[in-house]
Amino acid sequence: MNTPALRELIQRAQQQEDSHHQLQRRLEDQLPSLHPAIRLPAEDALGALTRFVIAYIEQVPDVLVAANQVAREAGIEDGVKPVLKVAEQFFLAPPALMDGHDGLDGLLDEAYLAHRLVEEVNDRYIAHFGQPLIPLDTTVANLVAHQLIGEPFANQLDEAVRQALEGLLPESIFAQESVQAYRQRLQAPQTVAAWKRWPCLSQQLGVDLVLQGSQAGAGDRIAS
Repeated sequence: MNTPALRELIQRAQQQEDSHHQLQRRLEDQLPSLHPAIRLPAEDALGALTRFVIAYIEQVPDVLVAANQVAREAGIEDGVKPVLKVAEQFFLAPPALMDGHDGLDGLLDEAYLAHRLVEEVNDRYIAHFGQPLIPLDTTVANLVAHQLIGEPFANQLDEAVRQALEGLLPESIFAQESVQAYRQRLQAPQTVAAWKRWPCLSQQLGVDLVLQGSQAGAGDRIAS
């Protein structure tokens, strides 16, 4: 994984934000229209939301490193690494629909692509193996980011994730004879221990989501 390049890209965008405050102005404009399900600290809503977005972006290299580490510990690195490389490329060489997006404001979109790809991989592994591959829970954070990016563009990003994943993790992979041994490796004590090191991302950042009548889940969106 080329995480140094990711971190350098984020650092440059942060320096640009320090000079122009483009992201902060965008978030300030969005605050009054945020979905009421998004809970922010009353005393510093804009600061909390800004810190959330910056940390959401900065977490991309950490998520990819964590995923690679857990995959290595579980003995499944060869199957997972191609997916992580796609998530990395979403950041370093974003698709054409991202043209014109720059700074931290633009990196929010690219971070959403990377985090959503990891979330979709998690969903497929949960369906087949009963537990996620990547232990950091970004589901709520992704729902908040989806709201901040706005529709229909966030839906276009979701479609880009779906198309990217289609060729990487076809259902046929899970029908192979090696699946049973694979499942047993996922239950290894070292893998279970690795899961416990990564709490929910949104809870770390002081941003929560309350959906009445149902729990937030992968693929859900906040209704407008």
